[in-house]
Amino acid sequence: MRLTTFTDYTLRVLIYLGTQQGEARRATIGDIATAYGISENHLMKIVHHLAQQGYVETTRGKGGGMRLARTPEEINIGDVVRGAEEDLAVVECFQKDNQNCPIVHACTLRGILGSAMNAFFEVLDSHTLTDLLKPRRQFMGIFRDSAGRRSQFP
Repeated sequence: MRLTTFTDYTLRVLIYLGTQQGEARRATIGDIATAYGISENHLMKIVHHLAQQGYVETTRGKGGGMRLARTPEEINIGDVVRGAEEDLAVVECFQKDNQNCPIVHACTLRGILGSAMNAFFEVLDSHTLTDLLKPRRQFMGIFRDSAGRRSQFP
């Protein structure tokens, strides 16, 4: 199984915002794009999704930006991944109403892969954003360095 870039960036946005908790200034899409070296346009879709899911609070206009809408302890990683991934079907027979495989009625692979997916989500469900923020000092240094590079190039 491979998670989409959308899910990867979703988790990165939450990590960034989690490290910014307690800061007076709200984070901007530009801040996050610079920190990770990714497209602002792509991030806008991700932030919109996170706001719809209730993970991020956004404010428009001067002095606007975003911050976490929940505490890191309230943000479950398994829930975030499930919400970000459009298709968790690792094989064709996991898709609803798709039984086109000729061996579907005899195959045990579906059960094995189902167990593997359950184990994958069991691990993710046992973690919150708080767990991802443990190296907060290191993140802060990395993000501070990226902000310095940004200010050098208008």
